[in-house]
Amino acid sequence: MVLSDEHIRRFQELYKSHFGREISKEDAYEQGIKLVCLLKLVYKPITKEDYENYLKEGSKKILANNSNG
Repeated sequence: MVLSDEHIRRFQELYKSHFGREISKEDAYEQGIKLVCLLKLVYKPITKEDYENYLKEGSKKILANNSNG
């Protein structure tokens, strides 16, 4: 896996903005790769069917919570 120089630079900017300190290009690359790997492990796009079920179930829960109120 390869991160472009632009992605590495952007990661450095975000890191500095969030943590208040600069990191090297090498550290930014390493941490960026780790972040991408983590996202690949945990991210799963929702299917249209799952989304529609979520909307139906979610509205039932909202209605139930409001009637208990």
